[in-house]
Amino acid sequence: MNPANLPFDTETMLQGLRQWVECESPTWDRAAVNRMLDLAAREMALAGATIERIPGRMGFGDCIRARFPHPKQGEPGILIAGHLDTVHPVGTLEKLPWRREGNKCYGPGVYDMKGGNYLALEAIRQLQRAAFTTPLPITFLLTPDEEVGTPSVRDVVEAEAARNKYVLVPEPGRDDNGVVTGRYAIARFNLEATGQPSHAGATLSSGRSAIREMARQIIAIDAMTGPDCTFSVGVVHGGQWVNCVATTATGEALSMAKRQSDLDRGVERMLALSGTHDDVTFKVTRGVTRPVWEPDAGTLALYEKARGVAQQMGMELPHGSAGGGSDANFTGAMGIPSLDGLGVRGGGVHTLNEHIEVDSLAERGRLMAGLLATLE
Repeated sequence: MNPANLPFDTETMLQGLRQWVECESPTWDRAAVNRMLDLAAREMALAGATIERIPGRMGFGDCIRARFPHPKQGEPGILIAGHLDTVHPVGTLEKLPWRREGNKCYGPGVYDMKGGNYLALEAIRQLQRAAFTTPLPITFLLTPDEEVGTPSVRDVVEAEAARNKYVLVPEPGRDDNGVVTGRYAIARFNLEATGQPSHAGATLSSGRSAIREMARQIIAIDAMTGPDCTFSVGVVHGGQWVNCVATTATGEALSMAKRQSDLDRGVERMLALSGTHDDVTFKVTRGVTRPVWEPDAGTLALYEKARGVAQQMGMELPHGSAGGGSDANFTGAMGIPSLDGLGVRGGGVHTLNEHIEVDSLAERGRLMAGLLATLE
């Protein structure tokens, strides 16, 4: 089966993808994420999949597991792992409406990663229309909280991966049309400063500002960034009244490293920031961690299969490790052959410039279809 001959239609794919993108689904809005999961589940059910809904927990949305009909159903096969949550709050469509400008198409979550999920589903449908039975059964897992480190369904991702031979992740593709065969290690941290209150006008000097201490620590954390490990603070909250010296301030920080040992040292440096300065207590605690995923022989063999499919289509398919976490951090670290970055090409990830390259929808759809048709 030559994937280049499958009749992927870009315009039809865009029409379907638009519905997904315009169903906004920020991670922290459980109801919104579940509406998006409903939409995807309906389309997969129409494609013949058996849909299982795994209830959400920790305040996050549900999980959808879709198993497509296959003679070997129940045996280890291929897991397609994707997330349907985005970083964009409901209402982002007003600032970032669905629009097409030449080969670019814009919208919240279109690149990360609704475009990739949609093309993976379309690849399955194309194989069905061609009456092609894949050598292995296919399971599609759609999750609600990847953008915050997959705290509520990591166990589901790992359990499902363990039941399969391969994991394919249609996260955004690389600029050079490449795929991802490794991911850097990532750690998140919760920050908390506790000061002493006073009236900011009448008794300012008797107070101890938690906001000031948080600001001091933010500068210190940013200054820790080096070639082996990066540090950044991305969320800060503090104070309740402008006429009160702030008693509390909270924040969230993220650290990323190419090697696990570098991240481990980074974690030690972050935790060592805990203490008291000028009567203000600063506390750092560990959040969600993604382990480093270094390509092993199984992942590299899987990549070679994908490269062969791409060559059959007349395309080169470079590969490499990448920053930014994904659920392949977990599956790859488990030693299960995993291939990431199989989604659309584009840019502006996590910004109001988020877009895809339109021609990559069908191109990457054919690559996915070819891979599903080849793996055994």
